[in-house]
Amino acid sequence: MPILPNGRLVYGMQLPVQSQSTMYAEEWEAGAGPRDLVEIARAADRSGFAYVASCDHVAIPRRLARPMSTIWYDPVATLSYLAAATERVLLMSHVAVVGLRHPLVTAKQYATLDHLSGGRLILGVGAGHVREEFDAVGADFERRGPVLDETIDALRVALGPEEYPEFHGERFSFDGLGQRPRPAQRRVPIWVGGSSPAAVRRAALRGDGWLPQGDPRDRLPSQIARLRELRERAGVDDPITVGAITEALYVGEPGWATGRRTLTGKPEALAESLRAYRAMGVDQIQVRFRSRGCDELRDQMAAFGAEVAPHLND
Repeated sequence: MPILPNGRLVYGMQLPVQSQSTMYAEEWEAGAGPRDLVEIARAADRSGFAYVASCDHVAIPRRLARPMSTIWYDPVATLSYLAAATERVLLMSHVAVVGLRHPLVTAKQYATLDHLSGGRLILGVGAGHVREEFDAVGADFERRGPVLDETIDALRVALGPEEYPEFHGERFSFDGLGQRPRPAQRRVPIWVGGSSPAAVRRAALRGDGWLPQGDPRDRLPSQIARLRELRERAGVDDPITVGAITEALYVGEPGWATGRRTLTGKPEALAESLRAYRAMGVDQIQVRFRSRGCDELRDQMAAFGAEVAPHLND
């Protein structure tokens, strides 16, 4: 599996354009498209980003279309497209709602992505929250938590090295069915998203990584302590990659209204603020930049990689 530097804080980002919820999308993204995505992914590749990430929603009901929008690119198609345009940066689903699909279908898609990209996949998974999506595809919304638990277990097997994986669970059962190509990685890392008690437990017991969803800084230490306590109690000795989503960032003085919750200023000051995450026990931060266009975003990414990142581990 991709190994992030032990003891060092690394950084990645969720891609713009591919999901356009009003909670975080910039105005310019509405008119952007595939060429912009490629430019941004290549900028991440050049600027030392550990990963780029893409979201997952099948369809958005009308009641949620205003806040969420209906623009949600398919993560497998998007990350495969960007794999061909990049060389180093890891490719993450953040997060795939794997309970919407049979594990063998998910395994086929993501094993192919890992194979084509030369082993750059991080499979981020989550329970989902849109009932209508589940109803439309015949998935169980009420039991989505237990379904996700079993799906992760099934995916561990289906994404393993065996051409004919075998799994027998309460909901899913398969054997004697071959799938090739196999993933390039012997063990595809599975990072679990979510900040509810159930999600933290799931990450602790089943995940190679934890992707909290919007926990403020003052809540993260207790969440991380709980994660490690659950893992120790269960006798899980393998390391786990702990993540965090930072505040919005702008390197330098913006000269325009970036919002009161945006961290702005000199690179050294931003790095000092972000180092607090490492002190909490965070291994990777997901950063987001305020911008008024694709060019400004790429400039911000380059400035972060060149001027802020070198100080994250001082």
